[in-house]
Amino acid sequence: MRYATSDIHGCLHTFRYLVEEQLRLTPADELYLLGDYVNKGPDSKGVLDYIMQLQASGYQVRCLRGNHEQEMIDAARRRWRLAWLGRVNRQATLRSFGVHRAAAIPGLYIDWLESLPYELELPDFVLVHAGYNFALPPEQMRQDYATMLNTKKYVFDASRLGGRRMLHGHVPTNTAKVRKLVAARAGAIVLDTGCAYRHNPELRHLAALNLDTWELTLVENREPPYVIARK
Repeated sequence: MRYATSDIHGCLHTFRYLVEEQLRLTPADELYLLGDYVNKGPDSKGVLDYIMQLQASGYQVRCLRGNHEQEMIDAARRRWRLAWLGRVNRQATLRSFGVHRAAAIPGLYIDWLESLPYELELPDFVLVHAGYNFALPPEQMRQDYATMLNTKKYVFDASRLGGRRMLHGHVPTNTAKVRKLVAARAGAIVLDTGCAYRHNPELRHLAALNLDTWELTLVENREPPYVIARK
C-alpha cells in the first residue's frame, strides 16, 4: 500500500502510533511524508531519528522538504532571512537536540534535511509541501521553491500537473474539511490536520491517506503535555 501524511511537527508518539499501530507499515509499503517534521511539537530530534531509523531498516519512506525544515537549515547555516520561530517553540526544538543554538544542531541532521527534494511525482499524484503558483509556466512553476514551501493560496490547475492530483500539507485544516476533500477525491487535497495544536479539537490530529484505497486515517495527538500557542 501507499500512504501519505504531513506536518508531524515534533509529535513523535503520535507519528509512531500512526505508523506502527494504525497503518502497520511493512517494508513492502510506501510512506510519503510531505514535510514539516520539526518545530512546534516537543521532540523534533526524535521524529527525525525515527524517520531515519525506518529508512535504515529497509522501510520505503520518502520525504519532502517543508518550510520548517528550510527554516532550521537556514538557522543552522546562519542564513538569517527571518526570525527562526518564536522563543518558546525555538527553545523546545533546540532542547530536543540538547543544544542552545541552531548552529550546534549536529550536522548529520542538517545534511539530511538539505538532501530532501521539494516535490515527488507519482503516476497519479504530485506531492509538494505547500502548493504551486499555477499562473507560471509549468517548468517555472516547479522551480519556484519559495512558493512550493510557503504558499497558502493557489488556484489549482490539474493540466499543469499532467492531469494528476496534488497532495500537500502546510495549512492546518480542520478534520471535517479534510474528510470532505478525500470523500470527493478532490484534485487538490491538504493533509495537514494541525497535529501539534493539541488544544484545538478541530485540529490536533495526524492524517494519513491511503493512496490506493482512499481510506483516511486520523490519529489524535498522543504527546505528553507541552507548551504551544493556541490555534
